[in-house]
Amino acid sequence: MQSRPIGRSGLSVAPLCLGGNVFGWTADEATSFAILDRFVDSGLNFVDTADVYSRWAPGHQGGESETVIGRWFKASGHRDRIVLATKVGMDLGPAGKGLSAAHIERAVEASLRRLGTDRIDLYQSHTDDSATPIEETLAAFERLIKAGKVRAIGASNYSAARLRAALDTAKREGLPRYECLQPDYSLAERAGYESELEPLCRRQGLGVIGYFSLAAGFLTGKYRSEGAAEGRARGGNVQKYLNPRGFALLGVLDAVAAEHGATPAQVALAWLIARPGVTAPIASATSLAQLDELIGAVSLTLNPAAIDRLTAASAGGIRA
Repeated sequence: MQSRPIGRSGLSVAPLCLGGNVFGWTADEATSFAILDRFVDSGLNFVDTADVYSRWAPGHQGGESETVIGRWFKASGHRDRIVLATKVGMDLGPAGKGLSAAHIERAVEASLRRLGTDRIDLYQSHTDDSATPIEETLAAFERLIKAGKVRAIGASNYSAARLRAALDTAKREGLPRYECLQPDYSLAERAGYESELEPLCRRQGLGVIGYFSLAAGFLTGKYRSEGAAEGRARGGNVQKYLNPRGFALLGVLDAVAAEHGATPAQVALAWLIARPGVTAPIASATSLAQLDELIGAVSLTLNPAAIDRLTAASAGGIRA
């Protein structure tokens, strides 16, 4: 399995990232431990989480995912086998939000404590903060890097204009630059990334670790009617794809999957893995069976004709 660099950070990762958003939410601690064990045993090494996971769930306040991962590190002793990514900046209620130096400094200590580690390999700005000067944010990250608490930094949910401004500021001021971008990117959601962010990332040599790689489950093929997502944990994120154009894309996914002896989810991930400039798509699992399916995408090589068919079907269809 060939590792891929995350920008110029010196970090190298396998071509699939395990999303930690479900840990402590739709995957309990025992299930999360089993998923993480299987993930590492398969030879993969990249795990992404955030301090805000899973504050949206009733009774949760954020930090649940990091806490589960930290307990797994302690139980398994596998910290050194993982390239660990987490994020800062989303609204944590009383614990604050944003990318001010003061908030970053508080938040990183809380994340390190929950994760039970002395370092974060990739620390990402979870969302842009236009109220804080870019210089202040990057200078705060620089102090963390010099202290050995963070190895590299990245950005998530940034517009091309703001990402470009951050890169320009880093170069001008001699500050650490964002080495990767985490955008919403999948066969079902292409335009937001490909229109301006993709050229910028490729030109600047940034890594790309897209989230919602399976369009919140839509590209697994489990939602095949307009009301299929009602009552599901991510139903609101899927509903926008449940239309004739979305179902047409599923038809192409089904056909390509059948030709390759694979599942639609594996095909959707393999298309991303083959995409120029993509470092590792992020996908999450709530069971070992789901995880094994995701892992199968790493060894799936789509033929060029299949890639072209998927690219054409998605470009002519959903939000592209």
